[in-house]
Amino acid sequence: MSAYPVLLHTAIDARDCRALAEFYRQLLGLRYRDGEEPPADGTSDDADWLVLLDDTGRRVLTVQEKQDTTPPTWPAEDVPMQMHMDFKVPTIEELERHRQRAVELGARVILDRSTDEGEPLYVLADPAGHPFCLLVQ
Repeated sequence: MSAYPVLLHTAIDARDCRALAEFYRQLLGLRYRDGEEPPADGTSDDADWLVLLDDTGRRVLTVQEKQDTTPPTWPAEDVPMQMHMDFKVPTIEELERHRQRAVELGARVILDRSTDEGEPLYVLADPAGHPFCLLVQ
Protein backbone atom coordinates (compact mmCIF):
# COMPACT_ATOMS: atom_id res chain seq x y z
CA MET A 1 0.00 0.00 0.00
CA SER A 2 1.31 3.45 -0.91
CA ALA A 3 0.69 6.60 1.09
CA TYR A 4 -0.04 8.75 -1.96
CA PRO A 5 -1.18 8.35 -5.54
CA VAL A 6 1.62 8.61 -8.11
CA LEU A 7 1.31 10.86 -11.15
CA LEU A 8 1.13 8.62 -14.20
CA HIS A 9 1.32 11.37 -16.83
CA THR A 10 -0.20 14.68 -17.89
CA ALA A 11 -2.85 14.50 -20.62
CA ILE A 12 -3.46 17.35 -23.06
CA ASP A 13 -6.44 17.72 -25.40
CA ALA A 14 -5.81 18.66 -29.03
CA ARG A 15 -7.70 18.75 -32.30
CA ASP A 16 -4.71 17.17 -34.06
CA CYS A 17 -3.43 14.53 -31.67
CA ARG A 18 -0.43 13.48 -33.76
CA ALA A 19 0.78 17.00 -34.50
CA LEU A 20 0.77 18.07 -30.84
CA ALA A 21 2.38 14.81 -29.69
CA GLU A 22 5.09 15.30 -32.30
CA PHE A 23 5.70 18.89 -31.08
CA TYR A 24 6.26 17.70 -27.49
CA ARG A 25 8.22 14.62 -28.61
CA GLN A 26 10.73 16.86 -30.38
CA LEU A 27 10.70 19.66 -27.79
CA LEU A 28 11.36 17.33 -24.83
CA GLY A 29 13.33 14.53 -26.50
CA LEU A 30 10.67 11.91 -25.75
CA ARG A 31 9.63 8.81 -27.67
CA TYR A 32 6.33 7.19 -28.50
CA ARG A 33 5.06 4.15 -26.65
CA ASP A 34 5.76 1.03 -28.73
CA GLY A 35 3.28 0.73 -31.58
CA GLU A 36 2.29 4.42 -31.56
CA GLU A 37 4.97 5.80 -33.87
CA PRO A 38 3.76 7.75 -36.93
CA PRO A 39 3.24 5.71 -40.11
CA ALA A 40 6.60 5.17 -41.83
CA ASP A 41 5.20 6.19 -45.22
CA GLY A 42 4.28 9.68 -43.97
CA THR A 43 0.55 9.19 -44.39
CA SER A 44 -1.78 10.56 -41.74
CA ASP A 45 -3.15 8.25 -39.10
CA ASP A 46 -6.25 8.20 -36.92
CA ALA A 47 -4.40 8.50 -33.61
CA ASP A 48 -6.72 9.69 -30.87
CA TRP A 49 -4.51 8.92 -27.83
CA LEU A 50 -0.71 8.93 -27.87
CA VAL A 51 1.65 8.29 -24.97
CA LEU A 52 5.11 9.86 -24.80
CA LEU A 53 7.86 8.26 -22.71
CA ASP A 54 11.24 9.37 -21.42
CA ASP A 55 14.47 7.41 -21.94
CA THR A 56 13.68 5.12 -19.01
CA GLY A 57 10.24 4.23 -20.35
CA ARG A 58 8.38 6.39 -17.82
CA ARG A 59 5.20 8.05 -19.05
CA VAL A 60 5.60 11.81 -19.25
CA LEU A 61 2.80 13.15 -21.41
CA THR A 62 -0.22 11.94 -23.33
CA VAL A 63 -2.16 13.72 -26.02
CA GLN A 64 -5.78 12.89 -26.73
CA GLU A 65 -7.88 14.00 -29.65
CA LYS A 66 -10.73 16.32 -28.75
CA GLN A 67 -12.30 18.05 -31.73
CA ASP A 68 -14.37 20.57 -29.77
CA THR A 69 -11.51 21.98 -27.72
CA THR A 70 -10.98 25.73 -27.70
CA PRO A 71 -7.42 27.01 -27.25
CA PRO A 72 -6.85 29.10 -24.11
CA THR A 73 -6.68 32.86 -24.58
CA TRP A 74 -4.32 33.50 -21.64
CA PRO A 75 -3.62 36.09 -20.33
CA ALA A 76 -7.17 37.08 -21.26
CA GLU A 77 -9.79 35.09 -19.35
CA ASP A 78 -12.21 34.51 -22.25
CA VAL A 79 -11.02 30.90 -22.38
CA PRO A 80 -9.03 30.11 -19.20
CA MET A 81 -5.60 28.49 -19.23
CA GLN A 82 -7.07 25.28 -17.72
CA MET A 83 -3.60 23.84 -17.07
CA HIS A 84 -0.01 24.46 -18.00
CA MET A 85 3.39 22.84 -17.70
CA ASP A 86 6.62 24.40 -16.47
CA PHE A 87 9.96 23.24 -17.86
CA LYS A 88 13.13 24.28 -16.07
CA VAL A 89 16.51 24.98 -17.67
CA PRO A 90 19.78 25.74 -15.85
CA THR A 91 20.93 29.00 -17.50
CA ILE A 92 19.81 32.07 -19.45
CA GLU A 93 21.69 30.70 -22.46
CA GLU A 94 19.70 27.45 -22.28
CA LEU A 95 16.48 29.46 -21.83
CA GLU A 96 17.15 31.28 -25.09
CA ARG A 97 18.17 28.09 -26.91
CA HIS A 98 15.05 26.22 -25.85
CA ARG A 99 12.77 29.20 -26.60
CA GLN A 100 14.18 29.42 -30.11
CA ARG A 101 13.82 25.68 -30.59
CA ALA A 102 10.21 25.70 -29.33
CA VAL A 103 9.35 28.53 -31.74
CA GLU A 104 10.99 26.62 -34.61
CA LEU A 105 8.80 23.64 -33.70
CA GLY A 106 5.62 25.74 -33.87
CA ALA A 107 5.23 27.43 -30.47
CA ARG A 108 4.69 31.16 -30.08
CA VAL A 109 5.88 33.45 -27.30
CA ILE A 110 3.00 35.01 -25.36
CA LEU A 111 4.98 36.54 -22.47
CA ASP A 112 8.66 37.46 -22.28
CA ARG A 113 10.09 37.78 -18.76
CA SER A 114 13.56 36.68 -19.82
CA THR A 115 15.16 39.72 -18.13
CA ASP A 116 13.47 39.09 -14.76
CA GLU A 117 16.35 38.89 -12.26
CA GLY A 118 14.50 36.61 -9.85
CA GLU A 119 13.20 34.01 -12.28
CA PRO A 120 13.81 34.58 -16.00
CA LEU A 121 11.12 32.89 -18.07
CA TYR A 122 9.09 32.74 -21.23
CA VAL A 123 5.44 31.76 -21.47
CA LEU A 124 4.81 30.12 -24.81
CA ALA A 125 1.77 28.55 -26.44
CA ASP A 126 2.16 25.16 -28.09
CA PRO A 127 0.73 24.68 -31.61
CA ALA A 128 -2.71 23.87 -30.13
CA GLY A 129 -2.66 27.01 -27.95
CA HIS A 130 -1.83 25.46 -24.54
CA PRO A 131 0.45 27.74 -22.51
CA PHE A 132 3.69 26.38 -21.07
CA CYS A 133 6.64 28.03 -19.36
CA LEU A 134 10.37 27.76 -19.87
CA LEU A 135 12.17 29.10 -16.80
CA VAL A 136 15.62 29.27 -15.29
CA GLN A 137 15.85 27.47 -11.98
